[in-house]
Amino acid sequence: MSDWKTRPWDGSPVSYPDPAIEILDTRFEKYAIGNAAVERLCTGLRWGEGPVWFGDARCVLFSDIPNNRIMRWNESDGSLSVYRQPSNYCNGHTRDRTGRLITCEHGTRRVTRTEYDGTITVLIDSFEGKPLNAPNDVTSHSDGSIWFTDPGYGIMLDYEGHIADAELPTNVYRLDPNTGNATVVADDFVRPNGLCFSPDEKILYITDTGSSHGLGGPAHIRAFDVENDHLKNSRIFADMAPGFADGIRCDIDGNLWSSSGWGNPEDNGVKIFAPNGDLIGKIHLPEVCSNLCFGGQKKNRLFMTGGMCLYSVYLEAKGAQKP
Repeated sequence: MSDWKTRPWDGSPVSYPDPAIEILDTRFEKYAIGNAAVERLCTGLRWGEGPVWFGDARCVLFSDIPNNRIMRWNESDGSLSVYRQPSNYCNGHTRDRTGRLITCEHGTRRVTRTEYDGTITVLIDSFEGKPLNAPNDVTSHSDGSIWFTDPGYGIMLDYEGHIADAELPTNVYRLDPNTGNATVVADDFVRPNGLCFSPDEKILYITDTGSSHGLGGPAHIRAFDVENDHLKNSRIFADMAPGFADGIRCDIDGNLWSSSGWGNPEDNGVKIFAPNGDLIGKIHLPEVCSNLCFGGQKKNRLFMTGGMCLYSVYLEAKGAQKP
């Protein structure tokens, strides 16, 4: 039997159970399906990011940042198409609680909302009179608020945006889209990146990719208690060194599914943590995983963006994020 390093990634038959799905703890056994394999759905990207599921359209939208476009993978026929180009070098996406697309744009240093008719509304592009750095990832709360990170990667290189000087700290923000009022909910990250709420929205998880680009910072996931419109009781949930986490999602049982890479190649893919922080499983990919989301008709299909590819795997886990 082959291991995950030698298994084919081109759609050829694989041995079951898929060696790319690694059970580290009995708590992960119920989520792994013995005859469900990791599938590579498309390739040809330069840096895939920010997948978001649209169940009403049976598709995944995701960014191809250096190519300045949003891609659309259609579940009904497996086709791949360009959804929007140029996309202002967009990165992370989510949906608000009415189903509209919320997008972080590197090129314009803003967070936008795509309305039902396709027009784009700017939700925020500055704070206290200064331009945002380059919003990176975003999630929505059931109260309608939008929470996003602003680490500034999009102004560090022309490859994923436009080189510019940062005028604000690398903050995490909460935005009320109805009033336009934004507040800083965390200001002590080196590079805040992915974020997601627990199923009951009592915890917000945020990754810090401060160790990237030779910055020598942290490579952990932090957890915060959510109290109305602010955060408290910061603690380290998981340390991802020597690599780091990027995008993250929770399932309905409160497990945290984290993208992983940039350290030991053995860790490229997804790491799954129990609610208490124990590492219980891994999904190995042949490249760094940048971000992920749950989708499919039953929300039991995990979609994962890598550098060049989009992957998926069916699980007995369901995503917690709504809608």
